[in-house]
Amino acid sequence: MGKALIIVDVQPTFCEGGELGVEGGNAVAERIAKYVESHRGEYAYIVTTQDWHIEPGTHWSDNPDYVDTWPVHGKAGTANAELHPAIAALKITHHFKKGQYSPSYSGFEGSEDNTDRIPTRTEVDADLAAGKTLANALRAAGVTRVDVVGLAESHCVKETALDAKKLGYETHVIENLTEPVSEELGVEARRQMREAGVVLD
Repeated sequence: MGKALIIVDVQPTFCEGGELGVEGGNAVAERIAKYVESHRGEYAYIVTTQDWHIEPGTHWSDNPDYVDTWPVHGKAGTANAELHPAIAALKITHHFKKGQYSPSYSGFEGSEDNTDRIPTRTEVDADLAAGKTLANALRAAGVTRVDVVGLAESHCVKETALDAKKLGYETHVIENLTEPVSEELGVEARRQMREAGVVLD
């Protein structure tokens, strides 16, 4: 059974001091780094995702409602949109960037991009059309199970896990390696994931 580890959006923008900081975000980054160091050999495929917003439309707002609209965050080319230093130090080779020109929550909406470039909309569309998607990468790696970790449990971790389950993967979220935006939203996210058949470890 091929296993993949999907590290979702562990970026300074979502950690303490970032534009959408999650309490405990930096600690999650450190725990994920230690986990990868000790479990790397168990995974056929390890991947990171990043919010890499360029012009994400109404996703950014000067008057955010924190449901569908948000303050500027994950802005492509900024330090806070890079991988958290603890994750960057792991030298993972597969990276998917999402949300360049649209709101994106799930890592499955991104395209593989191992550069720090700021692509045009045409380039992003071409990458997706060429099949540089997470779903295709997992298929090529012979993956049957995915473990999802990262930030935030209530948003991008949840959506990535739900998409993985819809695609037929045995899907696990490692609870010690994620944090929600709030406990209330975390409870609701965990309910939705359990109902969809995601295993919460």
